[in-house]
Amino acid sequence: MKTPEANSSDLSIRTRALTRRFGTFTAVDGIDIEVRRGEIYGFLGANGAGKTTAMRMLCGLLEPTSGEGEVAGFDILRETSRIRTRIGYMSQKFSLYPDLTLRENLGLSAELYDIPRRQVAERLRDAAHRTGIEPLLDRRTGDLPWGWQQRLSLACATAHHPSILFLDEPTGSVDPLSRREFWDLIRSEASRGTTIFVTTHYMDEAEYCDRVCFLVDGRVADVGTPGELKRRHAAQTLQQVFLDLARKARRS
Repeated sequence: MKTPEANSSDLSIRTRALTRRFGTFTAVDGIDIEVRRGEIYGFLGANGAGKTTAMRMLCGLLEPTSGEGEVAGFDILRETSRIRTRIGYMSQKFSLYPDLTLRENLGLSAELYDIPRRQVAERLRDAAHRTGIEPLLDRRTGDLPWGWQQRLSLACATAHHPSILFLDEPTGSVDPLSRREFWDLIRSEASRGTTIFVTTHYMDEAEYCDRVCFLVDGRVADVGTPGELKRRHAAQTLQQVFLDLARKARRS
């Protein structure tokens, strides 16, 4: 199902027939996506549906086989370096340095994102405050529980004030309380005008999204607000919507 057309100036992300093949296997199969500025957009599907592959193409980390797309107004084929300065990215696995303190990890991220030297202290202080890690800045990162490490990852991904934040299963292996608290942080980022593009396996989390896109076998199977999706599938929950769509999958 295609997303209703939106004015291009209102879009943070747009793709047309975006495709990625690995040999004879088509991981992402001609997807059309439109993500509006400032919305929380859930990108859902079973393992192997193509979510992470699609996200890596949008972030400029993987070249599409065919199709086109724009992120933050820049072409994903020709302007990947400009895209990377305007997005924040959190991967499924913690990707910072456990032997460094939180403060040192934040400082490293400031260098990687080329935050102007005169702004570094203020930006890092703001990121630490927003994510609640201020009291722990001089602790060794690897000594902290997973939920706090994810908060650090979020602080590092947002210190440069990206216009789009990509979150790839950010709450995996986190306890339910920490998941709720992390989603409070995500909604806070969205309230600041940041576009959130998030994948998750937790259907209760998808209820927090403004719109949800379900991917099945590398294709967009349905997209809409949580309420719209539940009405179309005569479902009480998004979990039921997910199961209804997943039954149509042909990939093992």
